[in-house]
Formats: sequence, structure tokens, C-alpha cells
Amino acid sequence: MDEKLYMAEVSKVNRPIPGQSLTSDPENPAPYERPPQFTNVHEATMYLWDFVTEETTYVALMTGVSKGVPVMSIVQVILFNEFQQGKWNPDLMLMLAEPLAYMLIALAERLDLDIKIDNDEEEGDIFGVEMEEKKLEQLRNSIIPKGFISEEMAQEMKELPSLLEPPVITEEEVAPEQPSLMAQPEGQ
Repeated sequence: MDEKLYMAEVSKVNRPIPGQSLTSDPENPAPYERPPQFTNVHEATMYLWDFVTEETTYVALMTGVSKGVPVMSIVQVILFNEFQQGKWNPDLMLMLAEPLAYMLIALAERLDLDIKIDNDEEEGDIFGVEMEEKKLEQLRNSIIPKGFISEEMAQEMKELPSLLEPPVITEEEVAPEQPSLMAQPEGQ
């Protein structure tokens, strides 16, 4: 291949040039360039539990699982997004993959959802790191090891709304009855 043609093709790729990160403003670092908010696995897992059981997030996650989105894909998205926001460093991010996967599996099992663990073509791969076959088998069989879901988490799980039940509507939320647009006008 002609070198000029090759360089023209490479320059079309929208990516940082080598060394570009060394030119960023040290006074305004990106969130992931600052010290992380969490450095402890336990504190980070409790943060993740609160995050995934927040009502709107919980409904979105369980809807995704019910539609066949692999749990490990959800794990990757959540962990990487929080890394970019400066919640943890890459090492802690990798250590949180397994606990977060078990949290999502436990929540999905509570609703009797069919769970897909990973994509067939990326089997056992999370962030480019190969998972142990034993751990993958536990995930596939939905065997949640003791200690991944605490008693407190189990109690909170019981209080979460079921996606199968119709929402409870209070008297205040009911709008006054409007006449039908298809109804015959009064007095005719």
C-alpha cells in the first residue's frame, strides 16, 4: 500500500494523537484523571446496589434483561460509565464486575426473567480480560455465592416493585374524567 494513501486513511480515524493526554490542562482534569471516589470494594458494591435498585434504573435494567440484553454487557456499560465519572480506577472496575453481575442476576431471578449471561462470540470476556470458567459457570447457573447478596440487600430486594404488577395509582394521581372526543355533544 502506498504510504501517502495509508497516512490519509489513518488520519481519517477520529482518535487522539499519541501524547495528546500530556497536553490536557492540569487545572481541569477529566473526572477519571482525579483520585477516584471509591477505593474500597465493599463501599463501591454498596454504591452499585443503591444505583441498580433506584426505581428508574431498576426498571430500565430489568426491562433490558427481559428483552435479552446480556447481563455482562450491562455490567460493562455501568462500570465503564461510572469509571469515566471518576467513581473508581480501572483495577477496582474489574473487581466489581462479578459482584455487579450477581446483583443483576439476583434481581432478575426475583422477577423470574430469562437471563442471558453473555454474548456467544465474546464468551467469558469482560473489558478484554478472560473470566475463569468456574466463575462463568456459576453465573450461567445463577448460583449466587454466599456473601454477594447481604441480608440487607435481600430485604431491600423484597421491597422493590415487581415489573409484572400494575402500578398503584393513588386518588391524587387520577385526572378528572374528561368527556370523550367521540361522544355526541350535549344538548343534541
